[in-house]
Amino acid sequence: MSKFGDLIDLKIPVLLNFYTEWDEESKIMHSILKDVAAAMGDHAKVIKIDIDKNQELAEVLRIKSLPTFVLYKDGEMVWRKSGVLDANTLVAKLQTVA
Repeated sequence: MSKFGDLIDLKIPVLLNFYTEWDEESKIMHSILKDVAAAMGDHAKVIKIDIDKNQELAEVLRIKSLPTFVLYKDGEMVWRKSGVLDANTLVAKLQTVA
């Protein structure tokens, strides 16, 4: 879990996307997240986390549905939402905490 702390303890917003390869809604989000990362550039970090490979982390964060987005700023969770979201919504949310 110490790696996770290093991952989220940044001065820029960190958007985590919890997904699995077998979930159709998660697959839809892959290209949308690329657009979000491109739009935000160095002003935010977008990280995809496969819950099949990170089950302990998913349990600790109580990830129950996919995809789930969790936004951190300075190591603190500031927003969380599940389901398919469009790029504009995600970029706007990142910009509000940047």
